[in-house]
Amino acid sequence: MSRAEEFQGLRPLLFSLAYRILGSVSEAEDAVQETWLRFEAAETEPRSIKAFLSATVTRISIDVLRSARVRREEYVGPWLPEPLLADPYQDPERSAELADSLSMAALLLLERLSPLERAVFVLREVFDFGFPEVASAVGRSEAACRQLAVRARRHMAAGRPRFEADRKEREELASRFFDALREGDVVGLQNLLAADVSMVGDGGGKAPQLARAVVGAQNVARLLASAFPRMALVGVTGEPHEVNGQPGAIFRDRDGKVLHTLTLDVLDGQIQTIRAVINPDKLGHLGSVADAWAIDREVRQVRRPTK
Repeated sequence: MSRAEEFQGLRPLLFSLAYRILGSVSEAEDAVQETWLRFEAAETEPRSIKAFLSATVTRISIDVLRSARVRREEYVGPWLPEPLLADPYQDPERSAELADSLSMAALLLLERLSPLERAVFVLREVFDFGFPEVASAVGRSEAACRQLAVRARRHMAAGRPRFEADRKEREELASRFFDALREGDVVGLQNLLAADVSMVGDGGGKAPQLARAVVGAQNVARLLASAFPRMALVGVTGEPHEVNGQPGAIFRDRDGKVLHTLTLDVLDGQIQTIRAVINPDKLGHLGSVADAWAIDREVRQVRRPTK
């Protein structure tokens, strides 16, 4: 095969690696493209193309993450990963690890790790690379990588969320949630939410967002039941869709442009966390992006019809 064909065959793996290290679709795509440019320019053929490309995209991603950390510290409001609708890389033998590491909750936990710890954890724990390959990718000794892996596993285990194992039950609960959301059914919503449920929105200062997380079943249910029926009156529709491997939806304006995504963390038959990504900079890979400010103004001018 040509270099281009070899690269295209490994592109899904490279993107999946980069996305888990960076938590950003756009930055992961840029890292993959830069990897191709370096591979194309290499004068000698690598002994293992997979190892070479994986190491290259990892090093690029670590460098990008280090600079991104500074920007994220100055980020306006809560920061959430860019939503991913489907993981392009599939491995039946690693399906559980791949799915678990893709959730927004897991990606937020990965944010607590240093760039090196994060890269080592992703390579070793998620994609099952051997320590010699991990060491080569991050430029550290095998002994150092083993220590990094132990620290990363400890941090992840301390805060790792558990999700509903029964996919069908999870999807049924999400379906009931979105039905209640459309109806503005406060009681119906409250019955589906954990007592300490939290709702977080990421607008990055570029779209209307919650000033802080809303906590508690009653508070979250009232907010949702008030806002979403009024949004429907100005043409906003919700399209149920798996987001980052979890139940969720994509909301669009009357012209079909993406307004925001919503993801649900489900555990013990209840919704534990609701996360909305509203920042337009994080939605462009999903299609044309709506003007969230204009929709917010419209929503404020309408009243929900009384029954």
